[in-house]
Amino acid sequence: MTVVQTRDELKSLAERAGRDLEEASALDILKWAAENFGPRFCVTSSMEDAVVAHLASRALPGVDVVFLDTGYHFPETIGTRDAVEAVMDVNVITLTPRRSVAEQDAEYGPRLHDRDPDLCCALRKVRPLEEGLAGYDAWATGLRRDESPTRANTPVVGWDEKRQKVKISPIARWTQADVDGYVTEHGVLTNPLLMDGYASVGCAPCTRRVAAGEDARAGRWAGRGKTECGLHG
Repeated sequence: MTVVQTRDELKSLAERAGRDLEEASALDILKWAAENFGPRFCVTSSMEDAVVAHLASRALPGVDVVFLDTGYHFPETIGTRDAVEAVMDVNVITLTPRRSVAEQDAEYGPRLHDRDPDLCCALRKVRPLEEGLAGYDAWATGLRRDESPTRANTPVVGWDEKRQKVKISPIARWTQADVDGYVTEHGVLTNPLLMDGYASVGCAPCTRRVAAGEDARAGRWAGRGKTECGLHG
């Protein structure tokens, strides 16, 4: 395993890998991550599905899978997390915000997600993730270029300037058909809500089913100008 010490070395490694691995398979990208970072590499998962976690477990058995429990998840999402932990060769790490929902309501007023969704995401997603990633040099996500215009230029390996870490999106080039095919071939766990009209699963108050012809992210923060929670830019 290569030992990388400095931020400049990490950034250079990420930029080079982004070019060299553009056409590589998702599994090969994750094998590269395992070889270069070992235990200083993790996967983040919203538990919409466990595709990247499953791929990563093949490249690095026992890999850390980081899940953000915002306090607003659907029961199906928590159930998917528990099932992933039970049946896959991964180490699920659940991060929680500094404040419970009740404590946040007391400080900011109820239903902050309706009044200021950006602040709610910052408190319940962005800050906990930044704290939770402190011990890692690299993290993998399930971002795909076909999900929305805001994700169309996602590199398979890039440099997360904000967090000063290598950010890996091994299935960036995949389509929904590729995801579905992998799920079928390997019997990968998926969130039951995906079979109930939800194309992207986030916090319950800010997620709705999508209509025919809408992109996969249309059900997130519907009716607002918001398209991302802040975890990815």
